Amino acid sequence: MQLARFAKSYQTAAINTATPGQLILMLFDGALRFMATAQAGFQIEDFMKRNETIHNNIVRAQDILRELQASLDMKIKGDFSPRMYALYDFMITQLHQGNLKKDPAPIAVVSDLLGQIRDAWAEMLDKSAVQVA
Repeated sequence: MQLARFAKSYQTAAINTATPGQLILMLFDGALRFMATAQAGFQIEDFMKRNETIHNNIVRAQDILRELQASLDMKIKGDFSPRMYALYDFMITQLHQGNLKKDPAPIAVVSDLLGQIRDAWAEMLDKSAVQVA
């Protein structure tokens, strides 16, 4: 119990001291973690526990993707925000299909796409940190 409280305290401190770029990276990591847990849920033999694990974790990943959509600044000129909005929308739809049909394939597609975006984002943060230093 004490360990869980320390972990929660550490997590809160990490969030409160993170830059906006690091918060986005945390959101990517969280969505990927939830999708991995949903994928692992397909291995659970108990029908109810399997469906509950898959559903709950997909819904959490979708919530994060919606938060990422909401964080886009659509007032900035250019294609980035509208394209990312559409890509997040595609991902949310794919996760919905995977959840509805209890099919791991769409979840794998989203995990792969989001993993690539996450890695590019992390690389951008690393490069900008080096330039600042």
